[in-house]
Amino acid sequence: MFLSQRAMQAEYSDAADRSAAEVADGYRQLARANRVFRFAHPFEYLLPRLLGKERCRSLALLDLGAGDGSMGNQLARWAARQGWDWRFTNLDTNGHALRLNSPRRNVAGSVLALPFRDASFDVVMASQMTHHLAGEAEVVTHFREAWRVTRTALVLSDLHRNAGLYALVCFWVFALGLSPRVRSDGMLSVRRGFRVAEWRSFAQQAGIPQASTWLYLGMRIMLHARKAA
Repeated sequence: MFLSQRAMQAEYSDAADRSAAEVADGYRQLARANRVFRFAHPFEYLLPRLLGKERCRSLALLDLGAGDGSMGNQLARWAARQGWDWRFTNLDTNGHALRLNSPRRNVAGSVLALPFRDASFDVVMASQMTHHLAGEAEVVTHFREAWRVTRTALVLSDLHRNAGLYALVCFWVFALGLSPRVRSDGMLSVRRGFRVAEWRSFAQQAGIPQASTWLYLGMRIMLHARKAA
């Protein structure tokens, strides 16, 4: 049945041989879709509730699969308007993407083997990154590594694999005039997405205790967990 199983076809955006110009153009187009889908809002909503406003005054955050750093930059600006200091480290495998975010703190590396010591960051997060991983074993490793390097909280978000979101994405990728390759990737991203039960299983396998998994507006799966003080 359509969408009952996660698609494993690779997205064009994951191709290692894309030029710097192609990568930059892809992120420019993606920014238009992100504005429509309010990609930063789940973190603006959840982090103050998870940590408390006092704890949010000063945070060191790691954004996994950060790409051009758009998420961290937007959240840092939002936090500043609250009077908070959020300092982001951006990790991605694509050097072209990271260079779009110069001179921020960028680290080239894999989410499967994070180049950081245990408990290096107050918060570790990822947005729409996990579906780029190949299979269950990689997702479990990603969850385990993310949990290892946070000292306070883990917040992960990705696409919920369902027909409603697929139809919505199909509409907007055409309405926004995105290129054929970006349109194809957008629709494939939903097919590569997850279900809540799948994420709950991954968290258990990764050894993340009392992880909470839930749906955000029927479109995204959220996972959050806190470490004991």
